[in-house]
Amino acid sequence: MSNFELHISHSTVFSGYQKPFEQADYIIFGVPFDLTSTYRTGARFAPLAIREASLNIETYSFRSNIDIEDIKTHDLGDHHISNNIETTLKRLEGIVKDLLKAKKMPILIGGEHTITLGAMRGVGGKDTAVISLDAHLDLRNEYMDLTTSHTTFMRRLNEQVKPKKLVEVGTRAVCREELDYAKEGGIQYFTTKEMREIGLEATISAVKKVVQNCKRIYLTVDMDVLDPAFAPAVQNPEPDGLSVQDLLNLVSNLCDSRIVGLDLVEVTPPYDMGVTAIQAAKILFEALCRIEKARKG
Repeated sequence: MSNFELHISHSTVFSGYQKPFEQADYIIFGVPFDLTSTYRTGARFAPLAIREASLNIETYSFRSNIDIEDIKTHDLGDHHISNNIETTLKRLEGIVKDLLKAKKMPILIGGEHTITLGAMRGVGGKDTAVISLDAHLDLRNEYMDLTTSHTTFMRRLNEQVKPKKLVEVGTRAVCREELDYAKEGGIQYFTTKEMREIGLEATISAVKKVVQNCKRIYLTVDMDVLDPAFAPAVQNPEPDGLSVQDLLNLVSNLCDSRIVGLDLVEVTPPYDMGVTAIQAAKILFEALCRIEKARKG
C-alpha cells in the first residue's frame, strides 16, 4: 500500500475487533479533514470520537442478523492530512485505488464531506451510482472563493468523475443555483417533505429504481441528514431532518452487493456530549452488516 501513510493506537480500533489486513474484506480509515468548513469546525476530531463510541455500543444487528465481530474488518488508522485540498484529495484517490486493487472495500470516516470527491476519483464513475444521504445538495459552483469545498464537491464530482447516476436523499437545504444545476444535469433528489408525503418504502423503491442499471454503488452518509434533535453535533445542522430509525432503514435497504465503498462524514464532536458519534457508529455497524449479508448471499 504505497500511496498513503496511516497510524493508529490499538486501543481505538473501530469496533474493537479486527483481522490482519491480508484477511480483511473491509478496510476502515479516518480522514480528519475539515479545512473548508464554513460554519462549525471540528469534524477532524470525528474519526477518534466515532471509534471510541463504537467500542461502547453492542455489535449485533437485528436488521441483518449479523454481528460486527464476525465481519472481517481492519482499521488502518487516520490518513495524514495536508493543508492543501487537492493534495489531500489526490492522496485519498490513491488510497482508494490501492484498496480496490487489493480487492478490499474502503470505509472512510470523515472529516468534512469534500472527502467523497477524493474517494470517488479513486472508485471511478463507470457504471457507478453515487447515493448521497444529506440535507444539502452541495452543487454550488463556488462558495467563499473556493471551487472545491464541502459546498461544491458534488458538482465537481459530477463534472470530473461523471458517475452513471447521482441521487441525493434527505434534501432540505438548497439554493436556486443548485436546483437549476440538478435539473439541467439530471441529478435526482428526494426532499424530506417528499419522503414524508410518499412514505419511506416508496422512497426506497424510487431510489432503487434510479440506480437499478448501475453495476456499482458508492454510498455517502452526511450526518446532517438527521434532524438536529438526533444529531446535534454536525457542521451545518438543518431542521426538518430524518429520524434515526428512517436513516437506519434507508441504509439497510440501499446497501446491497453492488456497494464498492462508503463514507460517513460531518460529525463535529465538540458540539455535543457524544450522542452524534454514537449514532454514527451505529450507522456504520448497520451498513457493514447489511453489505456483508448481501455479499454472502
